[in-house]
Amino acid sequence: MSTQVLLSETFDHSAITALRHAVASCATDAGLRGDRLDDFVVAVNELLTNAVRHGGGVGRVSLWHADGSVVCEVSDSGGGLPAQRAEPAARPAANQPGGWGLWLAEELTDEFDIRTGAGGTTVRVSSRSSLRDP
Repeated sequence: MSTQVLLSETFDHSAITALRHAVASCATDAGLRGDRLDDFVVAVNELLTNAVRHGGGVGRVSLWHADGSVVCEVSDSGGGLPAQRAEPAARPAANQPGGWGLWLAEELTDEFDIRTGAGGTTVRVSSRSSLRDP
């Protein structure tokens, strides 16, 4: 298994725009293209925003390329998610003002994993850089 770390840093709200651009650049270099690239960047942006908005104002992002996939993990040190929010399975109601970020992240990526507890939340998403079987 070959892993190449592309990005790893702590962030707050002032860094989200720059991080979104950095994620797009790194994911492009790792082979994501077109709609798959755009979807991945939107998903990561939602995770970055959630970490700042709901997870204590500061987060940690790591991005790497491993075995044909671009992987991003976003962590925060907030109080964790309520049990009913830990596994976003259904699309939020159209008139619901919030709750779309995790759903979008799961819909727009190939793999989605969430771990949450009193010490914070970590979400990992990944997208294959090729649609061919690994």
